[in-house]
Amino acid sequence: EVQLVESGGGSVQAGGSLRLTCVASGKSPSCMVWFRQALGKEREGVAAISSRGRIVYAESVKGRFAISKDTAKRTLYLKLNNLSPEDTATYYCAANRVAYCEPTMSESDYPYWGRGTQVTSSS
Repeated sequence: EVQLVESGGGSVQAGGSLRLTCVASGKSPSCMVWFRQALGKEREGVAAISSRGRIVYAESVKGRFAISKDTAKRTLYLKLNNLSPEDTATYYCAANRVAYCEPTMSESDYPYWGRGTQVTSSS
C-alpha cells in the first residue's frame, strides 16, 4: 500500500504562485499524478510523471505549472505559477505501483489517493 499526504494549498491573488507537495509513505510509488476538482465539476488530470521522469501536462496548465519529484524523499511537487480563478480547485495526488508505467491522467490507472489540498485564486 501507498499512503499519500498533500500540503501547500492556500489562497492567492490571480497571477500568484504556490507549490504543492505530496509525500508518499508505505511502499514506493511508480507513476504519480496531480488531479484537481473544482466545485461542481468533474475531476481532471493536471500533470503526471513516471518513475523514469517522463512528464505529461494538461493543455490548460502547460507553461504555467511544473511537476517534479524527489525520489529519495518519495515526494512529489507541483509548482503552480500565474494562477487564475479558473485554477481554483481541490488538488489531489495519486499514484500507482506499476513497473515501467507511462504517465497518464486516467483516474483508473491510480489506486492510491491523497485527501487533497485546496487552492484558491481570486481576481
